[in-house]
Amino acid sequence: MKRRKFLKGALFAMAFGGSSLSSMEQVLADAASGTKASLGPLLDPWTGPHDGVPRFDLVKTSEIKPALLTGIDLKRAEIKEMTSQTAKANFENTIAAFEDVGRPLNRANRFFDIYTSTMNDKTMQAIETEMRPVLQKFDDEVIQNDPLFQRIKVVYEARENSGLTNEQQRLVDVYYRQFTRQGAGLDEKKKERLREINEKLATLFTTFRHNQLADEENYMLVLDKEEDLVGLSDSLRAAAAAQAEAHKLKGKWVISNTRSAMEPFLTFSSRRDLREKGWRMWTSRGDNNDTHDNKATISEILKLRAERAKILGFPTHAHWILDDNMAKTPDNAMNLMMRVWKAAVDRVHQEVADMQAMADAEHAKITIEPWDYRYYAEKVRKAKYDLDQNEVKQYLRLDKIRDGMFWAAKQVYGLDLVKVEGVPVVHPDVTVYEVRRNGEQIGLWYFDPYARDGKHSGAWMNEYRTQEKFHGRVTPIVSNNSNFVKVKAGEPVLISWDDTTTMFHEFGHALHGLLSNVNYPSLAGTNVKRDFVEFPSQVNERWAITPEVLTKFALHYKTGKPMPDALVAKIKKAKTFNQGFITVEYLASAIYDMKIHLAATPDKSIDPDEFEKKTMAEIGCPKEIVMRHRPTQFGHIFADDGYSAGYYVYIWADTMSADAAEAFVEAGSFYDRKTCDRFRDTIFSVGNSVAPDVAFRNFRGRDVDTNALMRDRGFPVSK
Repeated sequence: MKRRKFLKGALFAMAFGGSSLSSMEQVLADAASGTKASLGPLLDPWTGPHDGVPRFDLVKTSEIKPALLTGIDLKRAEIKEMTSQTAKANFENTIAAFEDVGRPLNRANRFFDIYTSTMNDKTMQAIETEMRPVLQKFDDEVIQNDPLFQRIKVVYEARENSGLTNEQQRLVDVYYRQFTRQGAGLDEKKKERLREINEKLATLFTTFRHNQLADEENYMLVLDKEEDLVGLSDSLRAAAAAQAEAHKLKGKWVISNTRSAMEPFLTFSSRRDLREKGWRMWTSRGDNNDTHDNKATISEILKLRAERAKILGFPTHAHWILDDNMAKTPDNAMNLMMRVWKAAVDRVHQEVADMQAMADAEHAKITIEPWDYRYYAEKVRKAKYDLDQNEVKQYLRLDKIRDGMFWAAKQVYGLDLVKVEGVPVVHPDVTVYEVRRNGEQIGLWYFDPYARDGKHSGAWMNEYRTQEKFHGRVTPIVSNNSNFVKVKAGEPVLISWDDTTTMFHEFGHALHGLLSNVNYPSLAGTNVKRDFVEFPSQVNERWAITPEVLTKFALHYKTGKPMPDALVAKIKKAKTFNQGFITVEYLASAIYDMKIHLAATPDKSIDPDEFEKKTMAEIGCPKEIVMRHRPTQFGHIFADDGYSAGYYVYIWADTMSADAAEAFVEAGSFYDRKTCDRFRDTIFSVGNSVAPDVAFRNFRGRDVDTNALMRDRGFPVSK
């Protein structure tokens, strides 16, 4: 399972953008004898071509903090104006009005998120350290605003008899549940403690992120001589040389301490000593007993989360998180994970036996260890399926795979993506595309593909502006962000098959935002339950392996010839190869996440490393595999609350994606027009305006068949 970080703000920090002006903003803008006053590029509505764009060319990082503080003041004033009205609360003057509140802050917050995730130098880190707690404190102020909550409650209690549309009722439910889940109805003493906890957590999350980023930037595997490069392809050598030059180590080669650089090295390097050295460095991020060590930070996060859950009326943080997801309870999530776990572990034992036999045949005189797994798995792949990943990689050029994503989006969803120039971007590496459907612009897509200092590792989708229609048409702006190693100008960037499916996956998130067609931004695009948000993107991966994409866009980087049919057949045949490793590596992390949040209490510190050892022993994790994200670098669950007690969502969503994929198989093609249209109209376009279980039934005609997941991974299906 790839790292699939999806950056999505909380309900009160969403990047609606757009050109709509709320009443307070209008008052400020029309001051000075009717002349509109600018609030600055970080706060002003986005104007210009393409329905308005963020003005990165005008942004100064020194202005981010004051813009956020001004945005907070503006939003506070808007809320006061709204709650001071004498008219009885109804949908329009309360719920719809609140959709408009805080637009300047939302825009400033979006710039803040973009810079802290992609341009997070020391200056930005200092701003983030200071401002995360301030923003969290204000979020709590909004949640705990009793006049506001009472107005929402009045609308909620009358929702079924107020003539509201289904979407409006859904929005009321979402707001009321959001407020109550975060303690809006508690007494003042409990509210005060919640504020303290959330502010402290905001600081700890920032510390965790900065520690992980420091270990990714400060540690690197330096290769001094040609003998250190044995097994590496020309493209990997070139990328390592480019990294060395970037670090002023010309004449050497550098493997960065990130997944995108280290995984290929572990897969192909013939130097076992260097594989072990690289693996230990990579898996020890945040765990080096130095100033950037994350263990104490994690322990404190766990205690505070446990205390918060108790205050909110839940036995554990896991129960609080799951209560608002499709799974509903930790038991339901654990039952699914453990069902798959047994089959995956059995498969790992088979895979290790095959690898050990390979090593023995080579007289390697070794026992397979974690730093050997990828290397010998690749050897077994070649022997069993005559499939060489280095050969496959020759056909996977980054720019061509991007074009393949565009082509599939055209065939499946009716979209055209056209590159546009002159749009301001946060970094020169970013390119911008206008997204059109039936000749009409429906949004913008920004692509930020390359690794750099200050950029979070992994791959993710970000939302700059959310789709909406309730004041008028506002088109979405989304981005995809990756960490490919940049090579010299004019040279092709070759990527792996895993990278290819990751690109299609993250583009699926982007499409989810771009194809949204709802009225209210809080319900739009990817603002869905966490264990549903991965479902559409996981289905979108399936188009990467279709012959239609491969024959047109998997072109040899030297000859330009398409990938041979025989090689495509080998890829398909090997589809379930190494599924034991892939599934166990992921599930070990997901099970750990759930178990540690079930075990955490407010008054007892948990050593995350010791808990890791204990948990892996309890579930019988094969010794040849470690968690995909070891605790001290597990940003999904410790860099914010986003996926905490929720890393299980990928497997939950994959039960739906495997079943949905079978709908296309049953239709005879992944390009079947009726099935594609139904998938777009019932899943991608509805956001959270329809409950996720209902949305799935609308597409599939029934509830999910969980056995589809087992079939998809080549595991035995239970009767």
